[in-house]
Amino acid sequence: MATAVKMDEDTKSRLEELQAAIKLETGTKVTQQEVLERLVEDAYESRDEFVDSFRDGSTALSEEEIARFHEGQISSDVETDEDDIDEILYG
Repeated sequence: MATAVKMDEDTKSRLEELQAAIKLETGTKVTQQEVLERLVEDAYESRDEFVDSFRDGSTALSEEEIARFHEGQISSDVETDEDDIDEILYG
């Protein structure tokens, strides 16, 4: 089942350019739907990278931010295992 996708004129123009480049360079005529399907497939295969492309700025912490995070940690010198955590959480 086909569904309409709204896009601005610039995006539509780029889609048409990709379609024309495929025809010119491979000799294969493809529809805009096929181009979009391939683009989605490629983005899906590299999902993490694609999703990261929508993030604002850097996602990694700076060395200073990491140091500030560790400043707030203390060590009680008591080792805690999964059973201890389960007992604390679930009784």
